[in-house]
Amino acid sequence: MKNFRYLVVALAMPVVFPSAAWAQDRSHSATQSHAHHGAHMEWTRGKIVKMDAETANVTLKHQRIKSIGMEAMTMPFKVADAATLGKFKVGDSVRFTVKEQGDRLFIDAMEKAK
Repeated sequence: MKNFRYLVVALAMPVVFPSAAWAQDRSHSATQSHAHHGAHMEWTRGKIVKMDAETANVTLKHQRIKSIGMEAMTMPFKVADAATLGKFKVGDSVRFTVKEQGDRLFIDAMEKAK
């Protein structure tokens, strides 16, 4: 009988569904965001651990990169343009985007985190 009382209370609770207007606003915002940043672009935060401008490599301790299913870790990346490394130093907090090219990953864009 005690379990029946909980079932009655649970069934009596109102169910709240988001309004169609809210869902449409969320969809519109997501579309604007993808159009503005590109459908595959995902900014990820990290910290520069090591840099080598000669080989265009930067080692980052980074957060999870959801778009490619990569967990947070420390790893080296190639950068699209080695000259961009001149703007940074070891220890800088950055945000970056990663692109896949064949079976390799490289940093397409990187900026200091605010």
